[in-house]
Amino acid sequence: MSLDVLSFGCRLNTLESEVMRANARAAGLDRAVLVNTCAVTAEAVRQARQQIRRARRERPGVPIIVSGCAAQIDPAGFAAMPEVDMILGNAEKLRPADWRGDGPRLRVGDVMSERATDGHAARDMEGHTRAFVAIQNGCDHRCTFCVIPYGRGPSRSVPMGAVVESIRDLVASGHAEVVLTGVDITAYGADLPGRPTLGRLVAAILKLVPDLPRLRLSSLDTIEVDEALMAAIGSEPRLMPHFHLSLQAGDDMILKRMKRRHSRDDAIRFCDRVRALRPDAVFGADLIAGFPTETEAMFGQTAALVDDCGLTHLHVFPFSPRPGTPAARMPQLGAETIKARAAALRAIGRRRVDAFLEGEIGARRSILTERGGRGRTEHFTEVAIAGIAPGRVVDAHITGRSASGLLATPIERAASA
Repeated sequence: MSLDVLSFGCRLNTLESEVMRANARAAGLDRAVLVNTCAVTAEAVRQARQQIRRARRERPGVPIIVSGCAAQIDPAGFAAMPEVDMILGNAEKLRPADWRGDGPRLRVGDVMSERATDGHAARDMEGHTRAFVAIQNGCDHRCTFCVIPYGRGPSRSVPMGAVVESIRDLVASGHAEVVLTGVDITAYGADLPGRPTLGRLVAAILKLVPDLPRLRLSSLDTIEVDEALMAAIGSEPRLMPHFHLSLQAGDDMILKRMKRRHSRDDAIRFCDRVRALRPDAVFGADLIAGFPTETEAMFGQTAALVDDCGLTHLHVFPFSPRPGTPAARMPQLGAETIKARAAALRAIGRRRVDAFLEGEIGARRSILTERGGRGRTEHFTEVAIAGIAPGRVVDAHITGRSASGLLATPIERAASA
């Protein structure tokens, strides 16, 4: 029997799921289902519960171990599920000692008192040609819609030296791309001696690991981006030009009610500045549809932000009230209105992606090859590129597009034909 991992939510969870796998194996578990939950929306929690029940039906008698943000925030709720054999908190899942089978069924501590970041800095991802490196965990902000700080605890950073050493090891083991991830990576370093910034960390990585071909960043809070990072964006070709932004809305009143720290104009200025420094930059963004009190005019401001910022890839969340958050106590919109606005944003997003893919035809791109004849460009666009072993970075001509990605021919093959 196998050790199955069901991972929900963010890239940090994807990374930590591999830590869970390693800890389970070290504890002697060679047959189990590990469920790493997400709490960002009610739908994410519902899906996790559904998958737990399905896993029990499909694998009777196999231990089911649940962790992640949803389990950290509501351990009693998951403990009440008869399908679940053990619940581990977000800190406990990273500690090998907490995986021993002789402890209590419920192992969830006070994540708000956590200060450690060791044990999950980097992982050689099973089945991946790129590696994720967690440089930071937790969040000190209190957006009115968000429960994640209560699942992750306070912001805490991995020391720069440890990050650099982890990346050196990953490059030595053959990884051509590293993704820096965390809950709020632009808050990096505020808790460390000397208060290093994300930009300083990026500059140190690129200087001290010269053999690293590609460095990529996960979600950015634009208002926290420091000048050193802007300098790296403008001067470091190994820093990939795809930037995913935590924007959430495009109306200033809604942003205030969300307790975001940027304005609409701040978001537009940031995108304009990055594009001036890096003309090939491509932006993605998180957007919430149907936040409480949002009028049609306010929603129109968010829809217009897509063009005003030049966004390409939209990650749209229909608003989902999370118990205990201020937004859950605000006047709510109807479910049909929320659904319609989310659909409208997604339609805008599809048009933007279609236009981007069409514009890529004929371009020359650098592609990190993956298994199954696939790969990713600098902009994280999926490409079909056959006949190249996974894990290589190759130059290619974009020759066409599919429904969701691009078609490419390696330049070395085209030259020899």
